[in-house]
Amino acid sequence: MIPAFRLSRLVWMGCLASALMPSLLACEVNSRRESRAARDARADEPAATYQSDVEEGLGAAVAILVDTSGSMAKDAPGDDRPKHEVARAALATMLDATEQFIARRPDFPIKIGLYSFSSNVRTLMPIQRYDRTVVRTALSAIPPPGGGTAIGEALRTARPDLYRSGVFRKYLLVVTDGENTSGRSPDEVARDIYSRSEGAVQIYFVAFDTSPAKFAFLKEVGGGVFGAGSGVELRKALDEVYQGKILAEAPAVEREPAKR
Repeated sequence: MIPAFRLSRLVWMGCLASALMPSLLACEVNSRRESRAARDARADEPAATYQSDVEEGLGAAVAILVDTSGSMAKDAPGDDRPKHEVARAALATMLDATEQFIARRPDFPIKIGLYSFSSNVRTLMPIQRYDRTVVRTALSAIPPPGGGTAIGEALRTARPDLYRSGVFRKYLLVVTDGENTSGRSPDEVARDIYSRSEGAVQIYFVAFDTSPAKFAFLKEVGGGVFGAGSGVELRKALDEVYQGKILAEAPAVEREPAKR
């Protein structure tokens, strides 16, 4: 005969298991459903979107993805302006370096596209040849902060546009202050892009007022992450990425000395 206290404990454990079982089963079903949805999304994306539909030549195309989630409304560390204003100003300063580069290398076109993301993704400027006036207008059209953070969906939206740019070198540059909260994860999308593009698309993140460790996966897909704890550090990080990485990778043109 089972003692009364043991019987009570067994009954209690059985009731607890019965209560938890539906939740556990629901979690397992949701996990499988999300995994299946991610596989379906990859299957639905045609391989042709990783092939250029125009002839490619020298040049670099940069899709800039700017976080406009609700947290970007907070003041930037060490600054009396909100983070979204600091980011916009830093990007304008970063892109001004393009003019000096073009003066040195008129044969190597630089094409820029601008996208914003919160819970959804917006194309503010399709990828096109750099024009300071057009770029400044697009930067001024960055929407006010609000909503979640769909980093993975932003990568997924901008990436096909790079293949319509007509240049060999392709870059995704993300400025964000937080973790992904909506849509596919940036880890999954970045790995998918790296695998299916065979490394043709390079991905750089600037982690603004957030830990760069959140995006450590970029090192495994040929990209990189730069930390920026303040507005000053953000400008420095963007300069490192844009001038130190993207523009610096433009191949030098060898010219023969003029014959006399």
